[in-house]
Amino acid sequence: MSTGPNRILDDFAKLMTDAAGAAQGIRKEVETAFHAQAERWLNGMDLVKREEFEAVREMAIKALDENDALKARIDALEAKLAAKSK
Repeated sequence: MSTGPNRILDDFAKLMTDAAGAAQGIRKEVETAFHAQAERWLNGMDLVKREEFEAVREMAIKALDENDALKARIDALEAKLAAKSK
């Protein structure tokens, strides 16, 4: 069994190791609480998630492309109809 200054240093080192472990545990708890609170706050703001936004954006782009194609077909049909009536 160690005595004197060595034992004091060993005890001090053990205390510092335990304190570092406790500080790390507290840090994880604070991070978890912060993330939970931030998520509650964002959910309360009625914001959309990125994935939902991207899905709706893709749908809108597809709808615009379809509208452009349909407009081109209508213009072609109207031109053909106008040519027949002359």
